[in-house]
Amino acid sequence: MSDDADDPHTDWRKWHERRLAAVSAPYGPLALTGTHWLADHPEGRLPAVPGLWRASGGAVTLTAAAGDSLRLDGEPLAGEAVLGADEGPPSGSRVSAGEVRLVVIRREGEWAVRVFDPGSEARRAFSGIEATPYDPALALPGRFRPYAEDRTVQVENADGRARGLGLGGELVFAHEGAEHTLQVAVDEGDGSLWAVFGDATGGRSSYRFRFLKPGAPAPDGSITVDLNRAVLPPCAFADHFVCPFPPPGNTLPFEVAAGERRLKAALATGI
Repeated sequence: MSDDADDPHTDWRKWHERRLAAVSAPYGPLALTGTHWLADHPEGRLPAVPGLWRASGGAVTLTAAAGDSLRLDGEPLAGEAVLGADEGPPSGSRVSAGEVRLVVIRREGEWAVRVFDPGSEARRAFSGIEATPYDPALALPGRFRPYAEDRTVQVENADGRARGLGLGGELVFAHEGAEHTLQVAVDEGDGSLWAVFGDATGGRSSYRFRFLKPGAPAPDGSITVDLNRAVLPPCAFADHFVCPFPPPGNTLPFEVAAGERRLKAALATGI
């Protein structure tokens, strides 16, 4: 086994390299060029998107002519198809138009189509993510304190709309002698936690808010709150994401000068 196998500095560097590869991938967040809510287009025509798209109850009906050059599951589509929400990554979406992937999403009962274009201007201009090297002092012991029942709070999203954010408990940890908490969502599949948080660097030396995904707690609730793994939200890479802002109480009163901070200068417009 390599001497670096358990070195947190090396682990962090590899994690950062994986993040760079993921966000700059052909269908990563930099490739998103549009999110079109079907309710805003009752006639079914979406800007620069071929086909006729209409929400019909619990699905989306796509009607395409041969000249639309759409493909469904890799095969030419001429006629009507009924689509549910795409559950996998954009690269695996059912509908495509050339290299462009058209991803069907649903949020609180509203349907939309997202456009992922590998040739997007943002992807071409991407020059990296400003990130602070690993600091062991910011890998903090913590514990997960679940709520007796899940809660939903209304929070503003990056597109200006308020939506429900489900919360299952709190992360509790200490920093420089003071106790802090972050409200977290809990993944129903694997129990992993997810926090949307702000801090004293937000909008100054870091993006206005960030995400933290510390994994699943141990059976006794213990978990490492590693602020070195703070990541930029998808809306830092493309304006067409609908990221939730931090819920009330999730803005830390100290500087989290750690993890991903903002996009490098070529695209640093989100602070």
